[in-house]
Amino acid sequence: MSDLSPPGNQPWLTIIGIGEDGPEGLGEEAKRLIASAPAVFGGARHHALAAQLISGERFSWQSPFARSIEAILTRRGTPVVVLASGDPFLHGVGATLSRHLAVEEMRTIPAPSAFSLAASRLGWSLQDIATISLHGRPIDLIRPHLHPGRRIIVLTSDENGPRALANLLTADGFGQSQLTVLEALGGSRERRRSAIAADFDLADIDPLNVCALAVTAGEGARILPFVAGLEDELFEHDGQITKREIRAMTLSALAPRHGQLLWDIGAGSGSIGIEWMLADPSLKTIAIEQSPERAARIARNASAFGVPHLAVVEGAAPGALVGLPKPDAIFLGGGGGGSEAGVIDAAIAALKRGGRLVANAVTLEMEAVLLCEHAKRGGSLTRIEIARAGALGGMSGWRPAMPVTQWRWTKG
Repeated sequence: MSDLSPPGNQPWLTIIGIGEDGPEGLGEEAKRLIASAPAVFGGARHHALAAQLISGERFSWQSPFARSIEAILTRRGTPVVVLASGDPFLHGVGATLSRHLAVEEMRTIPAPSAFSLAASRLGWSLQDIATISLHGRPIDLIRPHLHPGRRIIVLTSDENGPRALANLLTADGFGQSQLTVLEALGGSRERRRSAIAADFDLADIDPLNVCALAVTAGEGARILPFVAGLEDELFEHDGQITKREIRAMTLSALAPRHGQLLWDIGAGSGSIGIEWMLADPSLKTIAIEQSPERAARIARNASAFGVPHLAVVEGAAPGALVGLPKPDAIFLGGGGGGSEAGVIDAAIAALKRGGRLVANAVTLEMEAVLLCEHAKRGGSLTRIEIARAGALGGMSGWRPAMPVTQWRWTKG
C-alpha cells in the first residue's frame, strides 16, 4: 500500500493510546493533537472516551480492517489521529500501521497496556510472567503455558472469555488454579474478582477484561514440558507416529530457527510439526497428509497442544505440494511416503537455499531410497536403534524397536 517513504520531515499521523479514564489520563499534548485533528480514527469505544475533545470528523474501524488502513493512507501528509487502547504497539493498531508507513511519518503517545495495569493491581512482576492475547484468537494458545506455579495474564475478547478459560483449565487438570478477572481497568467501573477455575461462578463480567491465572496442576494435569520428544501418550494417534526418542533426534536434525516454516510430508499424527511449532511461537508448519481421518486427527492434536494455527493440507505428495509457500525445512516420515515417485525431487526443488531436509526410513524400500539419495547428493546418514526394557518370562529383557535410518541433507 505504501512505499514507506515519508512525504516530509514532520510526522502527519499520531497514534494515541487512551485508557478507560478517557481525557483525564491524557497529557496536554495528546489532548491538543486530538482536538486539532481534522480526522480521528478509532473504535466506537475510543470515540466515546474522547468525545469531549474531538472536533474533527470521526471514522470508526471498518471490516475488513484493511479498508480503514486505506482510508488513513489516502490522508497521507495531512494531520490524522488514531485512537488505540493502551499501548498501540502491544497487540495493537500501531504494529499494523507500521507495516504500511515509515516510522518518520508517525508519532506515538502510548498509555499503559492492560497487561501493565493488571500487573500493577496484582503486584506481579511483568518480566517474570507470561502475557498472552486471546483477543480474536483461539483459546488453545494458552495450553503450552500451563505449568505448575506459572503466573499468566490473558487478554480476552469479551465477557465470555473468563468462563471459557476456567472450563479449559478444569478439563486439562488445572481446575484448582486461581482465576482473577480484572474488569474495565483504569476507569470508574474498574473491578477485580477471583474464583477457583473448577468452581467458576462469576457473572455480569464486563466485556473489557483481562484474566490473571495462578496455575495449580492437579494429578494427571496435561503439562507440556519444554523439551523435544514429548510422551507418545499425549498425542491422539493410530500407531502412525514418530516415537518419542526418534522424534527428539529428528527435531534436533531439523534445527528449528526463528520464523521458519516446516513441511511435514506424510504427517501421520502431526507430532513432528506440532513439536516444531512448540519450540518457538514464530515457527510455522504445513502438515501434508493424504488420509482424511489422519488429517482431522492432526488438527485436533494441534489444538490440544496449543498450536491451532498449524496448517493441514489433505492430499498426497507430490501433487499436494504445488502452490504451497516455500519451506525452510522438510520432514519425510518413516512409513515410506517419501518412496513414492517424485516426492523427494519435488521437496528438494521447493526447499529454500540453506534449508534442511530430514527423512526417516523404517521400511527397506524407503531405506533404499535414502541410500540412493545419499550416494547422489551427499548429506549424512544415521542409524538409530532404541531398545526398551520389558517383561521376559519372570524376568526382564530388552525389546528392540524397529531401527530407523535417518538421512539429513542441506540445500546448497
